Amino acid sequence: MNDLFDDAPADNTPEFTVTELSGAVKKAIEGGFSHVRVRGEVGRVSRPASGHIYLDLKDDRAVLAGVIWKGRVQGLAHRPEEGMEVVATGKLTTFPGQSKYQIIIEDIAPAGVGALMAMLEKRKALLQGEGLFASERKRPLPYLPDVIGVITSPSGAVIRDILHRLRDRFPRKVLVWPVAVQGQKCAPEVAAAIAGFNRLTPGGALPRPDLLIVARGGGSLEDLWGFNEEIVARAAAASDIPLISAVGHETDTTLIDFVSDKRAPTPTAAAELAVPVRMELFAWVDQQGARLSRALTTGVQQRQQRLRDLGRALPQVETLVDGPRQRLDYLGERLPAALTGAAAKKRLQLSEAALRPGILARRVGEDRRRLEALSGRLGPALKRRSRDWTVSLEQAGRGLRPELLQDRIDRQAERLDVFLRRLSERAARQQAERIARLDALDRLRETLGYVETLKRGYAVVRGDGAVVTGKAAASKAATLEIEFSDGRLPVLADRQAKLL
Repeated sequence: MNDLFDDAPADNTPEFTVTELSGAVKKAIEGGFSHVRVRGEVGRVSRPASGHIYLDLKDDRAVLAGVIWKGRVQGLAHRPEEGMEVVATGKLTTFPGQSKYQIIIEDIAPAGVGALMAMLEKRKALLQGEGLFASERKRPLPYLPDVIGVITSPSGAVIRDILHRLRDRFPRKVLVWPVAVQGQKCAPEVAAAIAGFNRLTPGGALPRPDLLIVARGGGSLEDLWGFNEEIVARAAAASDIPLISAVGHETDTTLIDFVSDKRAPTPTAAAELAVPVRMELFAWVDQQGARLSRALTTGVQQRQQRLRDLGRALPQVETLVDGPRQRLDYLGERLPAALTGAAAKKRLQLSEAALRPGILARRVGEDRRRLEALSGRLGPALKRRSRDWTVSLEQAGRGLRPELLQDRIDRQAERLDVFLRRLSERAARQQAERIARLDALDRLRETLGYVETLKRGYAVVRGDGAVVTGKAAASKAATLEIEFSDGRLPVLADRQAKLL
């Protein structure tokens, strides 16, 4: 048996360890495919916390794993998305830990306009599904903004066109936030500018704009792609400041156009949407002023005509005062007789109220007897009261020291002074009130007396010293006397016949 094994032919194939063989394969693949461009559809995409991007490139027959290191991710113009057809540039290598090969991607771009359009439609559907294109969330533009923020390139013709158009229509304060309008920096800078304007404080040193304009001139789909990025669309949708998008020409459409509050076909048109024409405003104000003047004039004329119509419907002044005037005449005729009757009535009341000597003597006697009775009781009462006060004073004096007694006396004296002052004031006030009342009664007496009637042109005729009120009584009197307000006038007998 040993001879048989010794005679077997020896195997000259070299032996490799697993690591050596994996390294040889890695060197062979990296040497033969150090720079390749691969076209395919993006399959699974993974973005772990490390910042790298892992993805699959596939076609209808094979799948190729790919990785984009974190340092390359920031510089990509287009981020890979699942279902997107791309052209990836990089080198092939192997991953010995899993016996697989993969492509290290240095750059990745959509495979032509068709791929860009497909990705754009996908993003558009996503944002539309979230309601960012809804018309009810779009805000109205301010009619005349004080400050306008413009996000565009500071060196292009766009900013000059906007400033020129604003100056022609209605000059406003303009804040320009310079950004890149194409390339890899476009999307992050535009999104940062929109958010930056919204963070400004209204009325601050750098005032917050009342309106934003995002503007760029025309270009190809690739040139305008920065405004199709999702971060730009979401920044525009989150803006609290109304926003006008003016990207490209009228036929160019980007995602920011759908989420903005207003889309302008050109940057110049955006300036026209931002402010009205000042001269047109002046003309409109003049027209409104003229309309207001005409309206006021017409209103005054209508009210004047209405007043005239109402005036014709009112009664004449003479008609209004005829009734009261007649009533006044009637009352004036009744007044002398009423005054005479009132005076006679008061005279009768006064004569009845007068005291007769007998009644007065009887009242004086009654008061004298009552006074004598009280005076007889007054002496014993005063002695008894004096004795009680003396006892009380002696008892109080025994329990009080002189200084306390003096203090009490002072307080009682002070209270007595206050009481006397209040009593005096009250007496003076009552006396004044009674004097005023007496004066009022005296004035009423004089008013009701016949003397006041004589001052109004009336006279009192007396015959033989008595008042006569008729012709018959006057003719029988031997002498007549006429009393006027300023005195009496006797009438002689020969003149009496003439007067009668």
